[in-house]
Amino acid sequence: MRIPTYDDLLAAHERIAPHVHRTPVLTSNSLDRLAGAELFFKCENFQRAGAFKARGASNAVFGLSDAEAGRGVATHSSGNHAQALAYAARRRGIPCHVVMPDDAVAAKKQAVAGYGGRIVECAPSYPAREAALAGVLGETGAAFVHPYDDPRVIAGQATCARELAEQTGGLDAAIAPIGGGGMVSGTCLALSALAPDMAVYAAEPEQADDAARSLAAGRIVVDEAPQTIADGLKAPLGELTWHFVSNGVADILTVSETEIVEAMKLMWSRLKTVVEPSSAVPLAAILKNRPIFAGRRIGVVVTGGNVDPDRLPWAGG
Repeated sequence: MRIPTYDDLLAAHERIAPHVHRTPVLTSNSLDRLAGAELFFKCENFQRAGAFKARGASNAVFGLSDAEAGRGVATHSSGNHAQALAYAARRRGIPCHVVMPDDAVAAKKQAVAGYGGRIVECAPSYPAREAALAGVLGETGAAFVHPYDDPRVIAGQATCARELAEQTGGLDAAIAPIGGGGMVSGTCLALSALAPDMAVYAAEPEQADDAARSLAAGRIVVDEAPQTIADGLKAPLGELTWHFVSNGVADILTVSETEIVEAMKLMWSRLKTVVEPSSAVPLAAILKNRPIFAGRRIGVVVTGGNVDPDRLPWAGG
């Protein structure tokens, strides 16, 4: 297991600069009052392909040798990494094969296809994803780019927290949603070098709380088929992301499905931006745990905006 370093982050930031946005940081006085804290939202919902995943995918794709790239890339993903890898592959002009669960959001499948990715559907469980991917890799010889448990991907995701630190001029804590742990790992990587005293929190749905249970148990706990509206947070931790989570995360805070939807609505009404359910989990965690964050300057990673407009949870779709 190779653990990415801050030098890897710096190389990634230079490598991906032509292919990703330096996303804005938004604030809201009304949300600050609700939280009792100063909140700084790093809006990766405005990122290429609609999510932070473009950072890690671009770093992995553009870090391949010409020989490796010629065989294409492959992955498994419920949506955002799939879109990001297809996007990066199209930028480099190479094939992209994506295993997606058959219940993935239709808008995300359409986006993958729109970027030229070939979709292979599977049952909605992690073992089914891995089995389908093995078939794709055997068939194509493509390079596997793991959605999160990959040092190239984590180094790419870490560029988000580096930007956040630069854009805010100092924070007391940062919080990001956690599924497989790629963004949280990148956040730990960046802030351990830039602001070692800053606390890093993760936020997770109660109905997909394997990361919280893992942190409590001191080992990786796997939930093979979690059920949550936050579809991007269903993946289990990997060995590499567990290294960062177990060593760098202050706590993992869990929230209910109702709290996720309410936070999603708040971000729409107060920040005037629609985000996917996974992106609303950190705000839900802050509002549920006000004493932890009260009076502090908090960086909030808004991971993506790839929500199906026909299935907004408060609209009954």
